[in-house]
Amino acid sequence: MSGWTAHDIPDQRGRIAVVTGANGGLGHAVARELARKGARVVLACRSEARGTAAVDRLRADMPEADVELRLLDLGDLASVRSFAAAFPYERLDVLVNNAGVMALPYGTTADGFETQFGVNHLGHFALTGLLLPALLAAPGARVVTVSSLMHAMADIDLRDLNSERRYRRWVAYGRSKTANLLFTHELARRAAAHGADLVAAAAHPGYAATDLQTAGARAAGQRAVERVMRIGNRLLAQSARAGALPVLYAATAPDVRPDAFLGPSFAMWRGAPGPSWRAPRTRDDRAARLLWAASERLTGVTYDALKG
Repeated sequence: MSGWTAHDIPDQRGRIAVVTGANGGLGHAVARELARKGARVVLACRSEARGTAAVDRLRADMPEADVELRLLDLGDLASVRSFAAAFPYERLDVLVNNAGVMALPYGTTADGFETQFGVNHLGHFALTGLLLPALLAAPGARVVTVSSLMHAMADIDLRDLNSERRYRRWVAYGRSKTANLLFTHELARRAAAHGADLVAAAAHPGYAATDLQTAGARAAGQRAVERVMRIGNRLLAQSARAGALPVLYAATAPDVRPDAFLGPSFAMWRGAPGPSWRAPRTRDDRAARLLWAASERLTGVTYDALKG
């Protein structure tokens, strides 16, 4: 892994990838490099205008890029179901669950879930389950879910998944990122138990400069915090392109193990991708199973091919 860069991505010709939140930031960087290596990339975006602009940027830089836009709102399960029902390909080689929100004021999704838990975890849980037949049809398919070192801030609360008792926006964010890792753990376990040729892994970008850091403060009207975040992005963070490397490694490198968690190798902040520390509770079998059962109940999406 030492010194691994986007130039080391294996040839992706003939492979199909879906990247959520690919209109900007990490998602756009991931989509760009997969397309550069020859993959057919579906940019799954909530905004048609921003998604179209992202596709146009890719085609302007790489006229040969095989990219397309499909609308997906992870905060609306009807949209998730529509995206999956209209998915035009019989197989899916790479699913990158990247889109997310961070530290927003309290709100709910179209289905009444707390926004961060609903978008960051439940939306991707439903999407992955609905696309599972296409994933299982692709030998060696990858599901890469983008978590964060901020998962260390909070464990999930199975009695209060939607933060109805008390809402603290950073705690809610940490819980959603813990949920991402528990989901990866349980998906990897189920795939292995059923002999499925599917690798479920997770990754984080370290500290990468994207709009994610400023969006929450902007939504809360915290202009001073937003300014501090912008300064931090400018002075301390690595680029979105560099932050995307662990995600790209998880999505394409041949030696990625199921339930791996990858991130920048230098102090988990920046640099080439490598194995990342994760809280031991994110490998708790019981918590992962209980979260899975709750997620199936809340979304109505069941992973029939990986039952048990």
